[in-house]
This record gives sequence, C-alpha cells and structure tokens, in this order.
Amino acid sequence: MPDAIFNGWDGILRILLIAPAAYVSLILILRMSGKRTLAKLNAFDFIITIAIGSTLASVITSSTLSLVDGIVALALLVGMQFIVTAASVHLPWVDDIVKAEPTLLVRKGELLGRAMRRQRITRDEIEAAIRQSGGRGLDDADAVFLETDGSLAVTRAS
Repeated sequence: MPDAIFNGWDGILRILLIAPAAYVSLILILRMSGKRTLAKLNAFDFIITIAIGSTLASVITSSTLSLVDGIVALALLVGMQFIVTAASVHLPWVDDIVKAEPTLLVRKGELLGRAMRRQRITRDEIEAAIRQSGGRGLDDADAVFLETDGSLAVTRAS
C-alpha cells in the first residue's frame, strides 16, 4: 500500500494519544486565560484563533513535534494574547494598534456612502441589520455602526 494512503499504525496510535491530550490542554489553557480569550472576534482575536488552530493541528498530526512542545506553543500564543489584551485595557495606544474603531454607516436614516464603500458594506446588509433590530427601513435607524468585530449595530430612531 502506498505511503500516501497508509503509513502504518504508529502514526494513528500517536494521533489517538496526542489529540485528546492536546485538546484537554488547550481547553485548560483557554479556561485559565479568562473569558476575553473566547470573546467575539476582532481582527487580532481572529489571527490568534487561526494560529492556535494551526498549532493544535500541528501537534496532532506532526510526528516531529512533541506534545510538550505543542502545549508550550499553545500556552505562549494564549499568553501573548492575554498580555496584549491586558495592555490594551491599560494603554490606549496598544488598544488603537490592536483594534479598529467602529464605523458610522447610517446617520439619521441617511446612508454614508463613503464609509460604506471603505468598509465594503452594501445597502442590503444595512437594511437586513435594521430589520433584525425590529425596524422596517432606513427611516427607522438613527444610526448604524460597523462594530470592530464585523457586526452591524443599529440604534433605532425614537
């Protein structure tokens, strides 16, 4: 049988042993790091999440990476994320680097075309967000913001 299909039982047994241990270790690391690590994603959080997933996959599938090496790498990624988010709470300039500002897309029922083009948001997406908030159309929105996590927040007109 070609190696591309089956490399023997050693690799499979390694995965069966390492994957649960790596998974449990990651859960423990994430629980110790606090709720912020699992919060809604901004760009920085998304990058860390991808890096953690890639590292976990490498730990599980690479026979050249030991479980301890992988756990240290996962802990380092989560630890760096913890440090950066803690710093962003205390140092506004760090927060400015890590997070984007919300963008106003609608003001008093009027679409702000330049902001929409810059953020690549369509009228249909804005109207859908207004409907999801209980409004019927643009006239029902005092403001619509594109939040830092990519969601649309609507403040209703009174």
